[in-house]
Amino acid sequence: MHKQILICVDCEATGLDIKNDKIIEIAAVKFTFDKILDSFSTLIDPHCPIPKTSQVIHNITEEMVRGKPSIENILPDFLKFISSNIIIGHGISFDISLIKKEAIIANIPCYIEKNRTIDTLRLARYYEKCAINSLEKLKEHFNIESKRSHRALDDVKANIEVFKNLIKPFPTLKSIFNRLKKPILMKKMPLGKYKGKDFSDIPLNYLLWAANKEFDQDLLFSIKNEIKKRNNFSSPFANL
Repeated sequence: MHKQILICVDCEATGLDIKNDKIIEIAAVKFTFDKILDSFSTLIDPHCPIPKTSQVIHNITEEMVRGKPSIENILPDFLKFISSNIIIGHGISFDISLIKKEAIIANIPCYIEKNRTIDTLRLARYYEKCAINSLEKLKEHFNIESKRSHRALDDVKANIEVFKNLIKPFPTLKSIFNRLKKPILMKKMPLGKYKGKDFSDIPLNYLLWAANKEFDQDLLFSIKNEIKKRNNFSSPFANL
């Protein structure tokens, strides 16, 4: 595992809507457990406004991206850099979906969704020892220093160190992939009106509503598991 070449990826965007928002910064670092091998990082001109709410998060202004390369000029080299390597990222499915969408719009061949991936957000859920699984909180938990948060290259470098800490219980990459094939049972609600609450403290009617939403597999599994535990209710998930 320590000799395996991996790629950590992060995108900053105009927002969180995959269908409508645009990439404004993209970064990737090629690494092994022992050293950084290479990196790729650039700001991108989205040719559209960047909402102030997003600027507050990543500190990327419209002036900073004006005149920078367009995504269609960046993606071919970026995808070549990624190649067929295993991709690491925090909530990596969002980044991959965003990259794939941009490639389709630009009519650029893209097979990034075929790369094997390891999501450090899911590994953090399995780890359980950090109360909040954001990259920022994980950095604090593992005493990882970084210059800036929510800038793509800095987040990638910090994410690599978080990844190295989270995989300590696993002897091989294969063991990581085998664990991530199965859903991870979470203790607390990570979003919405009951964010941070134990699932056992969330009203049943809210759980039933949430069980029909398009959440990720871990969250849906955890919601349905709690519904199943309410033995005094005839649950539609009794056979989960």
